[in-house]
Amino acid sequence: MRRLLRLARILWVAFRFGLVEFAFAADPTGRRLRLARAVFFFRSFDEPRAVRLRRALETLGPIFVKFGQVLSTRRDLLPADIAEELAKLQDQVPPFAAELAVAEIERAFKRPIGEVYASFERTPIASASVAQVHLARLPNGTEAAVKILRPGMRPVIARDLELLDAGAWLVERAWPEGRRLRPREIVREFAKHLDDELDLMREAANASQLRRNFANSHLLVVPEVYWDWCSSTVMTMERMHGIPISQVDRLRAEGQDIERLARYGVEIFFTQVFRDAFFHADMHPGNILVAPDGRYVALDFGIMASLSDGDRDYLAQNFLGFFRRDYKRVAQAHVDAGWVPPGTRVDEFEAAIRTVCEPIFDRPFAEISFGQLLLRLFAVARRFSYEVQPQLVMLQKTLLNIEGLGRQLYPQLDLWTTAKPFLERWMEGQVGWRAFARNLEHEAPQWAKLVPQIPRLAHRLLASDPAAEIVPKLEAILAEERRRNRLLAALVVVAGAVLGALLVALYAG
Repeated sequence: MRRLLRLARILWVAFRFGLVEFAFAADPTGRRLRLARAVFFFRSFDEPRAVRLRRALETLGPIFVKFGQVLSTRRDLLPADIAEELAKLQDQVPPFAAELAVAEIERAFKRPIGEVYASFERTPIASASVAQVHLARLPNGTEAAVKILRPGMRPVIARDLELLDAGAWLVERAWPEGRRLRPREIVREFAKHLDDELDLMREAANASQLRRNFANSHLLVVPEVYWDWCSSTVMTMERMHGIPISQVDRLRAEGQDIERLARYGVEIFFTQVFRDAFFHADMHPGNILVAPDGRYVALDFGIMASLSDGDRDYLAQNFLGFFRRDYKRVAQAHVDAGWVPPGTRVDEFEAAIRTVCEPIFDRPFAEISFGQLLLRLFAVARRFSYEVQPQLVMLQKTLLNIEGLGRQLYPQLDLWTTAKPFLERWMEGQVGWRAFARNLEHEAPQWAKLVPQIPRLAHRLLASDPAAEIVPKLEAILAEERRRNRLLAALVVVAGAVLGALLVALYAG
């Protein structure tokens, strides 16, 4: 019942804000749109369509706001008016009352706010889909930024996730391709990351890990977490100064090298994914500043993701294959990872990938759309029963964010030239003597602990009940080995005798 009520609310909001025109905007003839306007003639709107869409997403709640945030980075896929308006969802979501923020802080630390902070600004500096940020000073005078979770978030998100899960179930049942796409697993993966985002202690730990990964980096700076002023609903961190990366004109006026910033963004992404296997999965422009020294400043660490060694190696093989135009390597990587059936013909898969990818190379960044590329690759992969990997959904989302950011900063950036040397250096570090020595050093403590225990473990194994079965098997194996050795020796003797006889006959002749 709750799902039906939520669905009814979504339909009501769409009707209220006149979103029906978006459903028919793709009709080239315009007949459907004219029909919709005729049917809903009694509805008139003074606001532009982009404003109505933004307000509808805000009304529907945090999941829909996040959807709008992702869309706002795809200026190549959206009309300019919609992209500009949805960009306001990144850090201009209507804030909740300051009294609620103060009450949440006092509830978290069980004391008046005047005893928690030396000063606290009641007007927020940023308001996003699940939290808002206020400036404050710690008792020792240190400047800080305080992030406070929106009250009553969990019930709203739970209802929306139930609705998404129901929709995914319908897709699996009603669409032949639904099960292969695994939409319910994708919804569960999204739900896991949303649940993580609602725990600000987890976000604080993410920020601390990312700060450690980029300590003394020339690429990225991450704020310090002040742990004594953190709870599950309140997070206090170092206040960061910088220019929002979306304000390109202001960055140029301050003398920032825009092309270098674009290259840094790509390098930061690949460093997080391949060096650390731990990456910021919500890198839209509202979460990034540029410090006066030209480094990126990361904000909002609620959605972070990690990769297994297998996924990381698979991605590296694919990226290098694309950059080198080695499509056979890409096809074989899919087969080796088990993401296409083992009986797939690699040569056919290779030819299909080449058809999609070859046209995009040797073009500037402005002419390359990862969105279109992913759609075409998906269409090709359907022929080979490719299974969607839910654990990579966040990586794909981040890649799309990086594309939108790079396009906004420096459309002429050559992504391939920028990323290829980094990946080649990383791959070189995974093979050869240096990689062997590093792995040996990593495993040495474990071996030092296990090796002295081997005699005791072997004695325990032989003294246990299974020894009655193990010992006869070992004796049988050794007897078989001795028999083979005797047979081999006899064959050697016979071969030697035959060879000797032939040599004597030849000599006599």
